[in-house]
Amino acid sequence: MATADELRELMRTEGAAIAENTQGFNAGRYDSVADLEDYEDLKQAARSIKEDAIADLPNLLDQLTETVEANGGTVYIADDAADANEYIRDVVDERAADRVVKSKSMTSEEIEVNDALEADGVDVVETDLGEWVLQVADEAPSHIVAPAIHKSRESIAALFNEQFDPDEPLETAEELTRFAREKLGEQIIDAEVGITGANFITADTGTMALVTSEGNARKTVAATDTHVAVAGVEKVIPTVGDLHPFIELIGRSGTGQDITSYVSLLTPPVDTPVVDFTDDETPLSEFDADRDFHLVLIDNGRLDMRDDEDLRETLYCIRCSACSNSCANFQSVGGHAFGGETYSGGIATGWEAGIEGLDVAEEFNDLCTGCTRCVNACPVGIDIPWINTVVRDRINRDKDAPGEWLVDGLTPDEEDDGAPLQKRFFGNFETVAKLGSATAPVSNWLAETTLSRRAMDRILGIDPRRDLPTFERETLVDWAASRDSQVDDPERRAVLYPDLYTNHVQVDRGKAAVKVLESLGVDVVVPPTPSSGRAPLSQGMVATATDHAERVTEALVPHIEDGRDVVVIEPSDHAMFTREYERLIDEAAFTDIAEHSYEVFEYVFGLLDNGASVDSLSTVEGAEIAYHSHCQQRTLGLEAHTVAVLEDCGYDVVTSDVECCGMAGSFGYKSDYYELSMDVGDRLRTQLRDDGVQERPVVASGTSCLEQIDALLERQPRHPIELLAT
Repeated sequence: MATADELRELMRTEGAAIAENTQGFNAGRYDSVADLEDYEDLKQAARSIKEDAIADLPNLLDQLTETVEANGGTVYIADDAADANEYIRDVVDERAADRVVKSKSMTSEEIEVNDALEADGVDVVETDLGEWVLQVADEAPSHIVAPAIHKSRESIAALFNEQFDPDEPLETAEELTRFAREKLGEQIIDAEVGITGANFITADTGTMALVTSEGNARKTVAATDTHVAVAGVEKVIPTVGDLHPFIELIGRSGTGQDITSYVSLLTPPVDTPVVDFTDDETPLSEFDADRDFHLVLIDNGRLDMRDDEDLRETLYCIRCSACSNSCANFQSVGGHAFGGETYSGGIATGWEAGIEGLDVAEEFNDLCTGCTRCVNACPVGIDIPWINTVVRDRINRDKDAPGEWLVDGLTPDEEDDGAPLQKRFFGNFETVAKLGSATAPVSNWLAETTLSRRAMDRILGIDPRRDLPTFERETLVDWAASRDSQVDDPERRAVLYPDLYTNHVQVDRGKAAVKVLESLGVDVVVPPTPSSGRAPLSQGMVATATDHAERVTEALVPHIEDGRDVVVIEPSDHAMFTREYERLIDEAAFTDIAEHSYEVFEYVFGLLDNGASVDSLSTVEGAEIAYHSHCQQRTLGLEAHTVAVLEDCGYDVVTSDVECCGMAGSFGYKSDYYELSMDVGDRLRTQLRDDGVQERPVVASGTSCLEQIDALLERQPRHPIELLAT
């Protein structure tokens, strides 16, 4: 795992370039997909094709082998990296090649073919500009699509000037690009073997789709007489017709381009003439087209992933990098922290766990906070946060946790073994909250003593710079039990779910929610209910999260059967009910909970839209506020309800388009990640301090958002439901 010092150094040296580029790609994705009327249909089609292809993979591999061999090529299916490299080395040796040129290929990075060939004395040259920059710098890629995304123009100029000592110092992007093109052009001409990857390979015709921004893949194929294509077995799809949704989606998802500069469909061996570049007399048409083609398909753990119910979705990945570009933590530290041996970003956990092992995935897995921003960004709908959670669970169980006895009495969880002490503590925050309320205000005083903060820092890794929650002695459940219903003839009946923070810490927002619902004619009950399981799920404690989900279901279903709606204040808990519970409880119970659960402002919006009077709420005339939505609300498409209700109540609302505050539940409390959390939060702070916004009171929907904004700004934020209570 990258240490706090290493993360700090990456933020200092690479953060600005990574942030600028990834945020630019992400903004471009929004603009580009907005032009697609059938965007969601294309995503579903792409996912269905990948689902079917992975399910039928053995048959597709047999069909592809027959097709390529009928075309005149050779197919080799390699068990692992060593097997693949041995085959490629034999091809290069048979050709007696002194130089191999390569177009960009993450799979070739995975098997480290450059090192294998260079050990044989072969000169290997990357022809993708970003990859070549990193080859000159002797660095690893930091991004799946844009490998040198962490480097600025100035740093590349300094690198080229130092390494090549040109006649005139290179400065502008145009000068750097021209210099690279000339250098690489000379080396491509002298190469005997070209190695490419493949974005997709069709089993019916043996056609390869190469999606690039520079055209170097075409040159790599056309300028050499021996073409080696290296790809994972998961790249095979049934037919050429199946390429359509992927070609529409891959550029838009990765870089925000409607289509990339070059989409090459090759059915090797291609019949392009093999040119002798030393012969400038012979017409191109008179050169023969005697070419060799070798398709090296690599297993390297993929077929085991195919049989793994939780990792299988990883194989649907089309390597577009949308998960990286949309991830707030990646935007700060890039793939040199948020990545493994080869792959980076959200989907990297699945890849690295499958092909390298849990020990590699462990190095960066905790950088995924489960915010779900990547879920809607993924063009094939991979549930990346779930994959990260499952791998985290396996990592927990793969080791012994020292000091477990320290929290044994505090952790009524379902974990058999392994989860580190810090994760056990945060995963069992329900117990902490109950104890905190039961002993408040003493618990609050004790937690803030110097001795306690030092102990929490040393034993649990809780950063002393982060303010701790203040527990209320009277919980929301206690308050609700002490009062009678305020609605004699209710329009609707609801159960307000008392999430941990609303019940034990932010009790006022719970009271406000009850009063708002009652003022709109809703009879409300607030029963004692277990916590949703969000806390243990975020720590990779899946068994404990499942136990919570089952107990929540047992508590809420009787209310649903009694005709009550479930209203949820905390967006991350609402997301549990409507998304994550599908993985944790049986289908019927999940459907019951999901179909009857509403985020509180979604519910209020529905009430107003169906005839309830806004005059029953606290209204204003033009009062200015700034609003920050929770990431889970955005994923579920619910943030607009809050804005609409606030505007109906007379507020002039400026909304934040910063998608992540950086707190992410327990993540922002952890000493290792505190500074990264604040770096992500700085984007929100900047926006909330902009002209026209800096004087506005701030409201935010999520507990974590409220905590982070409170740390970022001088003005204390509130939950928007508190503005509506009369």
